[in-house]
Amino acid sequence: MRRTLSQFDIGQIADSGQCFRLVRTAPDTFVLTAGSDWLEIRQSGSEVIFSCDEEEFEGRWRKYFDLDTDYGAIQACIKEEDSYMRRAASFGSGIRILRQDSWEMLITFILSQRNNIPRIRKCVESLCRTFGTRCTNLRGDIYYAFPTPAQLHCLNEAGFNACGLGYRKRYIQEAAAAVDRGSFCLEALEGMDYETAKSELMKLCGVGVKVADCICLFALHHIEAFPVDTHIERVLKEQYPQGFPFERYAGFAGILQQYAFYYDLNKPIAG
Repeated sequence: MRRTLSQFDIGQIADSGQCFRLVRTAPDTFVLTAGSDWLEIRQSGSEVIFSCDEEEFEGRWRKYFDLDTDYGAIQACIKEEDSYMRRAASFGSGIRILRQDSWEMLITFILSQRNNIPRIRKCVESLCRTFGTRCTNLRGDIYYAFPTPAQLHCLNEAGFNACGLGYRKRYIQEAAAAVDRGSFCLEALEGMDYETAKSELMKLCGVGVKVADCICLFALHHIEAFPVDTHIERVLKEQYPQGFPFERYAGFAGILQQYAFYYDLNKPIAG
């Protein structure tokens, strides 16, 4: 299925640090595994080809890729005098905030702690291949769904050790147990405002401010959430020494955070 899309670049989205099962398989082709769903995306300029029919696209992927939000209008709200953010938004203008599954984001961003993107991808894929359900895509190729809370809850210590998760394995074990037993309800987060959802998430072992903000932004779509990692710390220190203008960008600061993160990670080094 073909779509002509503006402010959409699947390569930029893949490299923006919000999704670790969106991988490049050819110069213009990416494969996404989300939960138990599989999708191939090919892009040339503004033309994007999705390996699904119209019904699946409208029912699953339109919302997932946040295609009903006008990112051009958001970029237009960046003040002229904020030259850094204007450069960052221009550089990463095809990024969209994905509407991902809260369970997958909980485990993924627990794994992200003190980790880099290549290693996070490796850890996530190891967890899926070891414990996720084996699936078959439209070509008959094998892929693995993201493990369910029950699949991770029943694992023993040796099972987690096989994935090389380090100290994070305890946090994942405890999160899986809490969700599987029902002592923590991820579905309840959907109806909460940003601050309440963030506070609830931080009750889980291993979920601090940054991880909670990532879940709020990339799963619950609270686009005011502003995760701060080492890249954003550097941006704030170098570009906004008087403090980031949150009031100026109230309600969508999280989108600007993604532009800044992507720009800091990928901008050309001045020669």
